[in-house]
Amino acid sequence: MLLIPGSASSRLSLTILLIATLAACAGGPGGEVKPEAADTSTLRATGLVRSGFACCNLRYSGDQLSDANYAQLPFIPLGTPVTIRAIDGARAIVEIDGKQLSLRPDPAQTRETATQWLERTVLPDDPRRKLGSFPAGVRSAIQSARLVKGMTREQVIMAIGYPHLDDKKGLDAPSWRYWWSSFESFYVHWSRDKLSKIAGHTETVNKLTYK
Repeated sequence: MLLIPGSASSRLSLTILLIATLAACAGGPGGEVKPEAADTSTLRATGLVRSGFACCNLRYSGDQLSDANYAQLPFIPLGTPVTIRAIDGARAIVEIDGKQLSLRPDPAQTRETATQWLERTVLPDDPRRKLGSFPAGVRSAIQSARLVKGMTREQVIMAIGYPHLDDKKGLDAPSWRYWWSSFESFYVHWSRDKLSKIAGHTETVNKLTYK
């Protein structure tokens, strides 16, 4: 059919062509995880979003990263290379040591998105360089994902991850709340920005304390 420029048929054909082109760019069917467009200004999504290093000891269960970092779970050591493969809404796919893990923050527990969680937990620089500059006791405590009095806020984060922040003071709060499991929490108390006390069930505190 002959298309006359400016005609209704011409405009319709151009519209169909544009829709087909956009669909081809978006990828075909099959359930492939697509990077989230609205929430990836820093995490540029191109199939391989970016690579970095675990900021701290990250907890996981099976093929799921624990956004709450439940302390009873096994952990991935800080400094481990992490590749963020894709972000799709509330879910992210990462690769660690050749294994794919999924991250899906629980909206009942946090307002943080998968992108925001990854922004602070996947660092561009290897934190093991800084770890090597700490005193031997602090270094060993962090490597075992445990705590010792006198640790700084940064060192506690490296050891057991970021706390559950539920107040306006954020990381400057006088105490931080963590979770041993989904039903048991514990607290880290600060004095002049040094760890002064771990509060919780005695058995849990003993397991978390480096000796």
